[in-house]
Amino acid sequence: MGDVTIIGIDLAKRVFQVHGCDGAGKAVFRKKLTRGQFEKFMGDQPCCIVAMEACATSHHWGRVLGAMGFEVRLLPPVHVKPFVKRQKNDANDAEAITEAARRPGLHPVAVKSEEEQALAMLLRTRDQLVGQRTATINSLRGHLAEFGLVVAQGPKHLSELAEKMREVELPELVRDLAALHREHIADLEKRIAGLTARIEARNRRSDTARLLATMPGIGPVSAITIEAFACDLKQFERGRDFAAWLGLVPRQHSSGGKARLGRCSKMGQRDIRRLLIIGAMSVIAGTRRKGRCDDPWLADKLARKPRMVAAVALANRMARQIWAILTKSEGYAMPEAGMA
Repeated sequence: MGDVTIIGIDLAKRVFQVHGCDGAGKAVFRKKLTRGQFEKFMGDQPCCIVAMEACATSHHWGRVLGAMGFEVRLLPPVHVKPFVKRQKNDANDAEAITEAARRPGLHPVAVKSEEEQALAMLLRTRDQLVGQRTATINSLRGHLAEFGLVVAQGPKHLSELAEKMREVELPELVRDLAALHREHIADLEKRIAGLTARIEARNRRSDTARLLATMPGIGPVSAITIEAFACDLKQFERGRDFAAWLGLVPRQHSSGGKARLGRCSKMGQRDIRRLLIIGAMSVIAGTRRKGRCDDPWLADKLARKPRMVAAVALANRMARQIWAILTKSEGYAMPEAGMA
Protein backbone atom coordinates (compact mmCIF):
# COMPACT_ATOMS: atom_id res chain seq x y z
CA MET A 1 0.00 0.00 0.00
CA GLY A 2 3.01 2.30 -0.20
CA ASP A 3 1.96 3.64 -3.60
CA VAL A 4 -1.30 5.17 -2.35
CA THR A 5 -1.43 8.88 -3.22
CA ILE A 6 -5.09 9.79 -2.61
CA ILE A 7 -7.57 8.33 -0.13
CA GLY A 8 -11.26 9.16 -0.56
CA ILE A 9 -13.49 8.78 2.49
CA ASP A 10 -17.28 8.61 2.54
CA LEU A 11 -18.16 9.71 6.07
CA ALA A 12 -21.01 8.39 8.16
CA LYS A 13 -21.92 8.08 11.84
CA ARG A 14 -20.53 4.59 12.43
CA VAL A 15 -19.37 3.06 9.13
CA PHE A 16 -16.78 4.67 6.84
CA GLN A 17 -16.08 3.66 3.25
CA VAL A 18 -12.43 4.20 2.28
CA HIS A 19 -11.09 4.17 -1.27
CA GLY A 20 -7.37 4.45 -1.97
CA CYS A 21 -5.78 4.94 -5.38
CA ASP A 22 -2.32 5.50 -6.83
CA GLY A 23 -1.05 8.39 -8.92
CA ALA A 24 -2.60 6.97 -12.09
CA GLY A 25 -6.02 6.73 -10.46
CA LYS A 26 -5.98 2.93 -10.18
CA ALA A 27 -7.72 1.53 -7.10
CA VAL A 28 -5.33 0.12 -4.49
CA PHE A 29 -7.86 -0.78 -1.81
CA ARG A 30 -11.54 -0.47 -0.95
CA LYS A 31 -12.50 -0.95 2.68
CA LYS A 32 -15.52 -0.54 4.91
CA LEU A 33 -14.46 0.39 8.44
CA THR A 34 -16.26 0.98 11.69
CA ARG A 35 -15.65 4.18 13.61
CA GLY A 36 -13.22 2.43 15.94
CA GLN A 37 -11.27 0.81 13.10
CA PHE A 38 -11.09 3.94 10.95
CA GLU A 39 -8.66 6.04 12.99
CA LYS A 40 -6.34 3.06 13.56
CA PHE A 41 -6.38 2.19 9.85
CA MET A 42 -5.55 5.77 8.83
CA GLY A 43 -2.70 5.84 11.33
CA ASP A 44 -1.07 2.97 9.43
CA GLN A 45 -1.27 4.73 6.04
CA PRO A 46 1.52 6.83 4.50
CA CYS A 47 0.96 10.59 4.54
CA CYS A 48 -0.89 11.53 1.35
CA ILE A 49 -3.93 13.47 0.17
CA VAL A 50 -7.13 12.64 2.04
CA ALA A 51 -10.37 13.83 0.47
CA MET A 52 -13.84 14.01 2.02
CA GLU A 53 -17.09 15.75 1.23
CA ALA A 54 -17.65 18.95 3.23
CA CYS A 55 -20.53 17.58 5.27
CA ALA A 56 -21.40 16.76 8.88
CA THR A 57 -18.32 15.76 10.98
CA SER A 58 -15.95 16.49 8.08
CA HIS A 59 -14.24 19.40 9.86
CA HIS A 60 -13.65 17.23 12.94
CA TRP A 61 -12.06 14.48 10.88
CA GLY A 62 -10.19 17.08 8.87
CA ARG A 63 -8.53 18.33 12.06
CA VAL A 64 -7.81 14.77 13.25
CA LEU A 65 -6.29 13.63 9.97
CA GLY A 66 -4.43 16.91 9.51
CA ALA A 67 -2.77 16.36 12.89
CA MET A 68 -1.62 12.93 11.62
CA GLY A 69 0.21 14.61 8.75
CA PHE A 70 -2.26 14.08 5.91
CA GLU A 71 -3.09 16.80 3.37
CA VAL A 72 -6.84 17.20 3.90
CA ARG A 73 -9.16 18.33 1.11
CA LEU A 74 -12.82 18.95 1.87
CA LEU A 75 -14.80 19.02 -1.38
CA PRO A 76 -18.23 20.62 -1.88
CA PRO A 77 -20.75 17.81 -2.50
CA VAL A 78 -21.96 19.48 -5.70
CA HIS A 79 -18.49 18.95 -7.18
CA VAL A 80 -18.42 15.27 -6.23
CA LYS A 81 -21.83 14.28 -7.57
CA PRO A 82 -20.85 14.29 -11.30
CA PHE A 83 -18.25 11.58 -10.63
CA VAL A 84 -20.66 9.06 -9.05
CA LYS A 85 -20.96 6.01 -11.33
CA ARG A 86 -24.55 5.04 -12.01
CA GLN A 87 -25.70 3.45 -8.75
CA LYS A 88 -25.28 5.51 -5.59
CA ASN A 89 -23.75 3.60 -2.69
CA ASP A 90 -20.97 4.19 -0.18
CA ALA A 91 -18.28 2.51 -2.27
CA ASN A 92 -19.13 4.53 -5.39
CA ASP A 93 -19.33 7.71 -3.33
CA ALA A 94 -15.83 7.15 -1.91
CA GLU A 95 -14.48 6.47 -5.40
CA ALA A 96 -16.18 9.62 -6.73
CA ILE A 97 -14.59 11.67 -3.93
CA THR A 98 -11.18 10.31 -4.91
CA GLU A 99 -11.79 11.10 -8.57
CA ALA A 100 -12.96 14.65 -7.81
CA ALA A 101 -9.92 15.28 -5.59
CA ARG A 102 -7.63 14.53 -8.54
CA ARG A 103 -9.14 17.37 -10.60
CA PRO A 104 -6.92 20.49 -10.53
CA GLY A 105 -9.69 23.07 -10.96
CA LEU A 106 -11.76 22.25 -7.84
CA HIS A 107 -11.32 24.52 -4.84
CA PRO A 108 -11.53 22.67 -1.49
CA VAL A 109 -13.31 23.99 1.58
CA ALA A 110 -10.99 25.22 4.33
CA VAL A 111 -10.98 23.04 7.47
CA LYS A 112 -12.49 25.03 10.34
CA SER A 113 -10.67 25.30 13.65
CA GLU A 114 -12.43 24.46 16.91
CA GLU A 115 -12.84 28.19 17.65
CA GLU A 116 -14.49 28.77 14.26
CA GLN A 117 -16.78 25.81 14.87
CA ALA A 118 -17.71 27.27 18.27
CA LEU A 119 -18.57 30.61 16.65
CA ALA A 120 -20.71 28.81 14.07
CA MET A 121 -22.52 26.96 16.86
CA LEU A 122 -23.15 30.25 18.70
CA LEU A 123 -24.62 31.88 15.59
CA ARG A 124 -26.79 28.96 14.57
CA THR A 125 -28.07 28.45 18.10
CA ARG A 126 -29.17 32.08 18.12
CA ASP A 127 -30.81 31.63 14.70
CA GLN A 128 -32.61 28.54 16.00
CA LEU A 129 -33.99 30.44 19.01
CA VAL A 130 -35.06 33.36 16.81
CA GLY A 131 -36.90 30.88 14.59
CA GLN A 132 -38.60 29.32 17.62
CA ARG A 133 -39.64 32.77 18.83
CA THR A 134 -41.12 33.61 15.42
CA ALA A 135 -42.95 30.28 15.27
CA THR A 136 -44.40 30.76 18.79
CA ILE A 137 -45.54 34.31 18.05
CA ASN A 138 -47.20 33.19 14.81
CA SER A 139 -48.85 30.31 16.64
CA LEU A 140 -50.27 32.66 19.26
CA ARG A 141 -51.48 35.12 16.61
CA GLY A 142 -53.09 32.31 14.64
CA HIS A 143 -54.93 30.88 17.66
CA LEU A 144 -56.24 34.27 18.84
CA ALA A 145 -57.28 35.25 15.32
CA GLU A 146 -59.97 32.55 15.65
CA PHE A 147 -61.42 34.66 18.48
CA GLY A 148 -61.37 37.88 16.48
CA LEU A 149 -58.07 39.24 17.86
CA VAL A 150 -55.80 40.28 14.98
CA VAL A 151 -52.56 42.26 15.16
CA ALA A 152 -49.63 42.84 12.82
CA GLN A 153 -46.65 40.51 12.67
CA GLY A 154 -43.56 40.90 14.85
CA PRO A 155 -42.64 40.81 18.56
CA LYS A 156 -43.35 44.51 19.06
CA HIS A 157 -47.09 43.94 18.56
CA LEU A 158 -47.44 41.40 21.38
CA SER A 159 -48.31 44.15 23.86
CA GLU A 160 -51.16 45.25 21.55
CA LEU A 161 -52.41 41.65 21.47
CA ALA A 162 -52.33 41.47 25.28
CA GLU A 163 -54.28 44.73 25.46
CA LYS A 164 -56.96 43.39 23.13
CA MET A 165 -57.25 40.23 25.24
CA ARG A 166 -58.12 42.33 28.27
CA GLU A 167 -60.92 44.07 26.38
CA VAL A 168 -62.88 40.97 25.32
CA GLU A 169 -64.44 37.92 26.92
CA LEU A 170 -62.41 34.76 26.31
CA PRO A 171 -62.64 31.21 27.69
CA GLU A 172 -60.37 30.64 30.66
CA LEU A 173 -58.51 27.88 28.81
CA VAL A 174 -57.66 30.32 26.00
CA ARG A 175 -56.24 32.82 28.50
CA ASP A 176 -54.15 30.12 30.20
CA LEU A 177 -52.70 28.86 26.93
CA ALA A 178 -52.01 32.39 25.69
CA ALA A 179 -50.14 33.07 28.94
CA LEU A 180 -48.12 29.89 28.32
CA HIS A 181 -47.18 31.19 24.87
CA ARG A 182 -46.18 34.59 26.24
CA GLU A 183 -44.02 33.02 28.95
CA HIS A 184 -42.25 30.88 26.35
CA ILE A 185 -41.69 33.94 24.14
CA ALA A 186 -40.29 35.90 27.10
CA ASP A 187 -37.92 33.02 27.93
CA LEU A 188 -36.74 32.90 24.31
CA GLU A 189 -36.24 36.67 24.31
CA LYS A 190 -34.04 36.36 27.39
CA ARG A 191 -31.92 33.60 25.85
CA ILE A 192 -31.59 35.46 22.53
CA ALA A 193 -30.49 38.60 24.37
CA GLY A 194 -27.86 36.57 26.26
CA LEU A 195 -26.44 35.09 23.06
CA THR A 196 -26.47 38.51 21.38
CA ALA A 197 -24.49 39.92 24.31
CA ARG A 198 -21.90 37.13 23.87
CA ILE A 199 -21.66 37.95 20.17
CA GLU A 200 -21.12 41.63 20.90
CA ALA A 201 -18.49 40.82 23.51
CA ARG A 202 -16.72 38.55 21.02
CA ASN A 203 -16.78 41.31 18.43
CA ARG A 204 -15.13 43.78 20.79
CA ARG A 205 -12.15 41.40 21.05
CA SER A 206 -11.88 40.80 17.31
CA ASP A 207 -9.82 43.01 15.00
CA THR A 208 -11.68 41.57 12.01
CA ALA A 209 -15.07 42.49 13.46
CA ARG A 210 -13.92 46.02 14.25
CA LEU A 211 -12.83 46.52 10.65
CA LEU A 212 -16.10 45.15 9.30
CA ALA A 213 -18.17 47.30 11.66
CA THR A 214 -16.96 50.41 9.81
CA MET A 215 -19.14 49.42 6.82
CA PRO A 216 -22.81 50.49 6.71
CA GLY A 217 -25.14 47.50 6.91
CA ILE A 218 -22.71 45.33 8.91
CA GLY A 219 -23.69 44.80 12.53
CA PRO A 220 -22.32 42.54 15.29
CA VAL A 221 -24.10 39.40 14.05
CA SER A 222 -23.03 39.97 10.44
CA ALA A 223 -19.43 40.66 11.44
CA ILE A 224 -19.03 37.50 13.51
CA THR A 225 -20.83 35.45 10.81
CA ILE A 226 -18.32 36.60 8.21
CA GLU A 227 -15.47 35.78 10.59
CA ALA A 228 -16.89 32.32 11.35
CA PHE A 229 -18.02 31.17 7.90
CA ALA A 230 -15.78 33.01 5.44
CA CYS A 231 -12.60 31.21 4.49
CA ASP A 232 -9.25 32.93 4.00
CA LEU A 233 -10.25 35.68 1.58
CA LYS A 234 -6.74 35.91 0.18
CA GLN A 235 -7.41 32.74 -1.80
CA PHE A 236 -9.73 34.84 -4.00
CA GLU A 237 -7.94 36.89 -6.62
CA ARG A 238 -10.52 39.68 -6.49
CA GLY A 239 -13.69 40.68 -4.71
CA ARG A 240 -15.91 39.50 -7.56
CA ASP A 241 -14.75 35.93 -6.92
CA PHE A 242 -15.76 36.23 -3.26
CA ALA A 243 -19.19 37.60 -4.26
CA ALA A 244 -19.61 34.63 -6.61
CA TRP A 245 -18.59 32.24 -3.80
CA LEU A 246 -21.43 33.70 -1.72
CA GLY A 247 -23.94 33.16 -4.53
CA LEU A 248 -24.57 36.87 -5.11
CA VAL A 249 -24.25 36.66 -8.90
CA PRO A 250 -26.82 35.93 -11.64
CA ARG A 251 -27.51 32.32 -12.55
CA GLN A 252 -26.22 31.57 -16.03
CA HIS A 253 -27.94 29.50 -18.68
CA SER A 254 -25.83 30.47 -21.68
CA SER A 255 -25.30 28.54 -24.90
CA GLY A 256 -24.13 29.15 -28.44
CA GLY A 257 -22.34 32.34 -27.50
CA LYS A 258 -25.56 33.94 -26.23
CA ALA A 259 -25.44 34.97 -22.58
CA ARG A 260 -28.60 34.35 -20.59
CA LEU A 261 -28.52 35.62 -17.02
CA GLY A 262 -31.26 34.85 -14.52
CA ARG A 263 -31.94 35.38 -10.86
CA CYS A 264 -29.42 35.33 -8.02
CA SER A 265 -27.70 31.93 -8.14
CA LYS A 266 -27.87 31.27 -4.35
CA MET A 267 -25.08 28.75 -4.88
CA GLY A 268 -22.75 29.56 -2.02
CA GLN A 269 -22.45 30.42 1.66
CA ARG A 270 -26.05 31.15 2.62
CA ASP A 271 -25.44 32.48 6.15
CA ILE A 272 -23.32 35.39 4.95
CA ARG A 273 -25.43 35.94 1.83
CA ARG A 274 -28.65 36.25 3.84
CA LEU A 275 -27.16 38.73 6.31
CA LEU A 276 -25.60 40.85 3.56
CA ILE A 277 -28.99 41.15 1.83
CA ILE A 278 -30.63 42.04 5.16
CA GLY A 279 -27.89 44.63 5.77
CA ALA A 280 -28.40 46.04 2.27
CA MET A 281 -32.14 46.36 2.92
CA SER A 282 -31.38 48.24 6.15
CA VAL A 283 -29.12 50.67 4.26
CA ILE A 284 -31.91 51.25 1.72
CA ALA A 285 -34.44 51.74 4.51
CA GLY A 286 -32.11 54.33 6.04
CA THR A 287 -32.06 56.31 2.80
CA ARG A 288 -35.87 56.25 2.70
CA ARG A 289 -36.06 57.57 6.26
CA LYS A 290 -33.64 60.38 5.50
CA GLY A 291 -35.39 61.20 2.26
CA ARG A 292 -32.14 61.24 0.32
CA CYS A 293 -29.33 58.91 -0.76
CA ASP A 294 -25.73 60.07 -0.36
CA ASP A 295 -24.42 57.23 -2.54
CA PRO A 296 -24.90 58.12 -6.25
CA TRP A 297 -24.49 54.49 -7.34
CA LEU A 298 -27.22 53.28 -4.97
CA ALA A 299 -29.46 56.23 -5.85
CA ASP A 300 -29.23 55.27 -9.52
CA LYS A 301 -30.06 51.62 -8.76
CA LEU A 302 -33.10 52.59 -6.65
CA ALA A 303 -34.34 54.91 -9.37
CA ARG A 304 -34.16 52.23 -12.09
CA LYS A 305 -34.71 48.90 -10.31
CA PRO A 306 -37.13 47.35 -7.80
CA ARG A 307 -35.97 47.69 -4.22
CA MET A 308 -35.12 43.98 -3.77
CA VAL A 309 -33.07 43.91 -6.97
CA ALA A 310 -31.20 47.00 -5.79
CA ALA A 311 -30.63 45.31 -2.40
CA VAL A 312 -29.06 42.21 -3.99
CA ALA A 313 -26.85 44.44 -6.15
CA LEU A 314 -25.80 46.37 -3.05
CA ALA A 315 -25.11 43.09 -1.21
CA ASN A 316 -22.86 42.06 -4.10
CA ARG A 317 -20.96 45.32 -3.81
CA MET A 318 -20.73 44.90 -0.03
CA ALA A 319 -19.17 41.46 -0.54
CA ARG A 320 -16.50 42.95 -2.80
CA GLN A 321 -15.85 45.72 -0.27
CA ILE A 322 -15.53 43.12 2.52
CA TRP A 323 -12.91 41.32 0.45
CA ALA A 324 -10.97 44.60 0.06
CA ILE A 325 -11.27 45.46 3.77
CA LEU A 326 -10.04 42.10 5.02
CA THR A 327 -7.31 41.52 2.45
CA LYS A 328 -5.89 45.04 2.82
CA SER A 329 -6.66 45.42 6.56
CA GLU A 330 -8.15 48.85 5.94
CA GLY A 331 -11.39 50.40 7.16
CA TYR A 332 -14.41 51.14 5.00
CA ALA A 333 -14.26 54.07 2.58
CA MET A 334 -17.32 55.49 0.81
CA PRO A 335 -17.14 54.37 -2.84
CA GLU A 336 -16.69 56.98 -5.48
CA ALA A 337 -19.50 57.94 -7.82
CA GLY A 338 -19.91 55.52 -10.70
CA MET A 339 -18.43 52.47 -8.93
CA ALA A 340 -20.20 49.33 -10.15
